[in-house]
Amino acid sequence: MYCPFCHHDHSRVIDSRVVEGGSAIRRRRECTSCQGRFTTIEKAVLLVVKRNGLTEPFSREKVILGVRRACQGRDVSDDALKRLAQEVEETVRSHGSSQVNANEIGLAILEPLRELDEVAYLRFASVYKSFESAEDFESEIRLMRRRNRERPERV
Repeated sequence: MYCPFCHHDHSRVIDSRVVEGGSAIRRRRECTSCQGRFTTIEKAVLLVVKRNGLTEPFSREKVILGVRRACQGRDVSDDALKRLAQEVEETVRSHGSSQVNANEIGLAILEPLRELDEVAYLRFASVYKSFESAEDFESEIRLMRRRNRERPERV
């Protein structure tokens, strides 16, 4: 790590801590040449393992784009989509791994989307769960109704 004061290329870590809910590491450093102290923040990269085995960095924008398609024509704000994408990222990061299967991201989207808009949820679930008939929709709607009855009312 280059020192911002003397540009020497060696420093030592004095203190290190996890910040931003585990998505970054804050390090306090000291230059071994001029003894100047500085802080670095490194974002923890979350990699998505796709079905074909390729990996790519997690992207909230890709989550938003996928969910936006399901929300097309529905009264769902961009802010709500951004909050959903943040919640999805926090959920998959909470598993503590630097890699996550694309399937787990889809699962993490389902519940917050159901709470946001049930029609958009059904659209997303129909693609994600590969619905093949009207019976698949009926089964999912029965499951949603059962969950709604079991869920305590919010105050």
